[in-house]
Amino acid sequence: MEQVTPYKPKYKVRIVTAASLFDGHDAAINIMRRIIQSTGVEVIHLGHDRSVEEVVNTAIQEDANAIALTSYQGGHNEYFKYMYDLLQEKGAGHIKIFGGGGGVILPSEIKELMEYGITRIYAPDDGRKMGLQGMINDLVEQSDFPIGDKLNGELSKLPNKEIGAIARIISSAENFPKVAKETLDKIHTKNKKITAPVLGITGTGGAGKSSLVDELVRRFLIDFPKKTIGIISVDPSKRKTGGALLGDRIRMNAINSPRVYMRSLATRQSNLALSKYVTEAIEVLKAAEYDLIILETSGIGQSDTEILEHSDVSLYVMTPEFGAATQLEKIDMLDFADLVAINKFDKRGSLDALRDVKKQYVRNHQLWDTSQDELPVYGTIASQFNDPGMNKLYKAVMQQIVEKTNADLKSDFKITEEMDEKVFVIPPSRTRYLSEISENNRAYDKKAAEQAEVAQRLYGIFKTIETISGKKPELDKAGIVSESILTTEKNEDLLKLLLAEFDREKLNLDPYNWEIITGWDPKVNKYKNPIYSFKVRDKEINIKTHTESLSHTQIPKVALPKYQAWGDILKWTLQENVPGEFPYTSGLYPFKRTGEDPARMFAGEGGPERTNRRFHYVSMGLPAKRLSTAFDSVTLYGNDPDLRPDIYGKIGNAGVSICCLDDAKKLYSGFDLSHLMTSVSMTINGPAPMLLGFFMNAAIDQNCEKYILENGLEKEIEEKISAIYKKKNIERPKYHGELPEGNNGLGLMLLGVTGDQVLDIEVYNKIKYETLQQVRGTVQADILKEDQAQNTCIFSTEFALRLMGDVQEYFIEKKVRNFYSVSISGYHIAEAGANPITQLAFTLANGFTYVEYYLSRGMDINEFGPNLSFFFSNGIDPEYAVIGRVARKIWAKALKEKYGANPRAQMLKYHIQTSGRSLHAQEIDFNDIRTTLQALYAIYDNCNSLHTNAYDEAITTPTEESVRRAMAIQLIINKELGLAKNENPIQGSFIIEELTDLVEEAVLKEFDSITERGGVLGAMETMYQRSKIQEESLYYETLKHNGDFPIIGVNTFLSSKGSPTVLPAEVIRATEDEKQVQIKTLKNLHKMYADNAHNTIEKVKEAAIHNENMFEQLMEATKVCSLGQITEALFEVGGQYRRNM
Repeated sequence: MEQVTPYKPKYKVRIVTAASLFDGHDAAINIMRRIIQSTGVEVIHLGHDRSVEEVVNTAIQEDANAIALTSYQGGHNEYFKYMYDLLQEKGAGHIKIFGGGGGVILPSEIKELMEYGITRIYAPDDGRKMGLQGMINDLVEQSDFPIGDKLNGELSKLPNKEIGAIARIISSAENFPKVAKETLDKIHTKNKKITAPVLGITGTGGAGKSSLVDELVRRFLIDFPKKTIGIISVDPSKRKTGGALLGDRIRMNAINSPRVYMRSLATRQSNLALSKYVTEAIEVLKAAEYDLIILETSGIGQSDTEILEHSDVSLYVMTPEFGAATQLEKIDMLDFADLVAINKFDKRGSLDALRDVKKQYVRNHQLWDTSQDELPVYGTIASQFNDPGMNKLYKAVMQQIVEKTNADLKSDFKITEEMDEKVFVIPPSRTRYLSEISENNRAYDKKAAEQAEVAQRLYGIFKTIETISGKKPELDKAGIVSESILTTEKNEDLLKLLLAEFDREKLNLDPYNWEIITGWDPKVNKYKNPIYSFKVRDKEINIKTHTESLSHTQIPKVALPKYQAWGDILKWTLQENVPGEFPYTSGLYPFKRTGEDPARMFAGEGGPERTNRRFHYVSMGLPAKRLSTAFDSVTLYGNDPDLRPDIYGKIGNAGVSICCLDDAKKLYSGFDLSHLMTSVSMTINGPAPMLLGFFMNAAIDQNCEKYILENGLEKEIEEKISAIYKKKNIERPKYHGELPEGNNGLGLMLLGVTGDQVLDIEVYNKIKYETLQQVRGTVQADILKEDQAQNTCIFSTEFALRLMGDVQEYFIEKKVRNFYSVSISGYHIAEAGANPITQLAFTLANGFTYVEYYLSRGMDINEFGPNLSFFFSNGIDPEYAVIGRVARKIWAKALKEKYGANPRAQMLKYHIQTSGRSLHAQEIDFNDIRTTLQALYAIYDNCNSLHTNAYDEAITTPTEESVRRAMAIQLIINKELGLAKNENPIQGSFIIEELTDLVEEAVLKEFDSITERGGVLGAMETMYQRSKIQEESLYYETLKHNGDFPIIGVNTFLSSKGSPTVLPAEVIRATEDEKQVQIKTLKNLHKMYADNAHNTIEKVKEAAIHNENMFEQLMEATKVCSLGQITEALFEVGGQYRRNM
């Protein structure tokens, strides 16, 4: 494979990069922007989930040559066209648009988009042909044209704050100073009369300046509803390539406001913190009459004070980690800064840092008589929403600006009644939790090995006694029954000696372990007997221990080792054991449930009705209904359906559109959500609490409906509902289209209302209380892996965790035992490119983080432990053969030995899905072979439930036919494959035991690596997980690309046509009708419940502010509000997620 040389641009090229969604797209655009940068381009990176408007405004404000983005199945046509239209409309048609999105953008669509005006969409086959650098060279070459080489009356447009004009004059000053000279001279003359204040912000690299600026801007916009703000942010250029990463925008949420203009500049010269064009950029913003200008420099060392020449008020940002206090004497900015912020104040040693910096400030400024509290040094945590330190800093900054410049910016900012203490997710004293678990588990293994050695020695003595006496001695609780030993005169002394030695050695054996040894034969016989009996909650259960093959062989469901020696037996019992016994290596229950396969029915497309029909179709005739729901990206990001093209295009594509309670009722109608054999899993993260509220209320109303039917109240209730809607003159919601076969209409009677509107409140509350204890299922909700891999985070991390904790607390209080409050997921970590060991280690580490967080909130481990479940991705790597058993083993040892949890909490339940990364868009028929092998791994490893991917999922939303084939794979293994009739087929295999030990040790080692970085949340701050995942992803892709890792039908054993990317025969997309119905449903809901919605939302916000349980209030809000209404309200009290590179 030859290296392609990077193209060298003739002009200074600026490109905006972004992803319209999440997942692999976020990782992909990150890799692309790195290559674009190293090709000598200045890149303004926006990250994932960006609306068209955000991208277009950025491109115009930054005066970019081009936009490069990755977009996703469903909605990409609308997204690209809307971007083109918006650029034209805003007079920026010269900005070129480049895109990619894998095999889901069809060749016909690529043709249509490029004819529409999109410069280039790259398909996977382009990548195979051109390579990454080749594609980037093509993109940069087409974007290599001058900007600012002529000006055309822009000056007159400045006072109206026309962003294109402001941007163009700055570009001209930067790129063609001679062209700009005349205009700039006029600006200088005009600016003699203008006194807009400039706030200069500087500080060390990585101190969190961008987040801090964002928080200042957010407060400014709330404080001054009419004022405007201009921001100039400077980042360093790379000397070697001339490229630059202008990375400040990605951290900012508040700048997406018409009252804010932001421009990122690259220094374009070595070793300076500012660009020489900064002066002109500030002059241009002054001429545009912005009320406040903020200048943020690139990260600097100790000596740089250049910012002072450009600013009226200066703020120096640092972190508590500056080393010894003497280092402060070297920092020049502490001589000159008007204010100092010590950001990341949640780090260890921050109070000492505050004291030391204040002392130094006093020395530098000779303020010996000023009291400590009056010094302008503030501890801030910009990453935490509404941080009290940030509030104080903002007030002080505004006060300084007014004092120094007499600007008309007198602040009325009220410090709200939010929590004024830092809320630690994991208390600082507990950050070693993962290493404590490693130590605990290693200590267990060491003790098990020592005990096995003692048992082996005892067995040696026992066999010696048997040999010498000629008869097998009897055993009891105390040891060898001495009366049972046959002695003769000749051997009496020797036997006495041996017996004494036995008793002495037995003192080293844990009495519990002696019981294991003496109980071994009865245990083996329990599995040999035709019937195995055990009790569950006082009910005796009898299970057949064997099945009969066609050849009339008795196949044991559980096979036990044929060990004789006690050491082997003990070691096996302590580390492996039979299914259903600690450490649960081979499974959680003594035997699998009969009549319920682990198969899941997976659906999610179009509106709720279409997905409901698909669910009924795929579960027809199967006793257990296990429904896995995929949501569209509008729902995933907590938005409401809308006519805006970049949202409209995504409604009901690649998932189902659910925006309110009625949608949820229709989605699950005809399935009894309280039935023992129904369980529902929802793949939703950021908005999980809201979707959970919709689900719970739908289940409660189903049971209200049953009550109405049982008591013959249909007519009376129907009249009540009609009256409610007649009064408002609004059309009642309905299920659109025919009910599918198998749907008896359960759940549709109360569409448009809830049970408490039509039944007595006592009756309703009793039904609600009982329903919550009956529902089964899980909601994904795992926000940690979202930040590390997939990126459907919408709230700030702390707030998202608090919401999860509130859900779990509510579950404990309401005795919700069978519904999992979180499905801790490794699937998305693997999808983003992690290898199996990293997937397992990160996922378990995230799980233990929830344990620590819930414990710190005072919850009892035995109450919440059973509500946690896990979700792994499978794959065809060797480690995937043992992923489940290693997870169960590590979890059980930690929960029993370290946390003292009961058996129910020690059991790690996991769902597994075959890998999406092993679904290739070439030779898609071969995907079923890979899926079959992975399903074998999963079933042999005793997973609790399994989802097999459809073979065509690499290129489109799966069709009915492909979903049936995928389910058939696991049904054939379970029903037809003879060996699968045995429930522990991999136990006892040498390679499985070896792999188990290797993977277990590798995971514990990774725990130690995470501890070194301050635990899971500390590691997330430095993006440890994300970079490790991306590194592993790139490693795999490289080996795949150069053929070192053979993939049949992809890079080897190609067909005569060269195995091109397969085009889908049928593309499943939401129809116009479905989209319109969703928008109409939403409008009617808003009309119907306008007043109630406002009141219930206010209650949710109050609960958030006063640190009460928000989910309690969300259960009420989800009855009358739409998803988007709740999301917007929670942003105000919990803050938006802050993206990072």
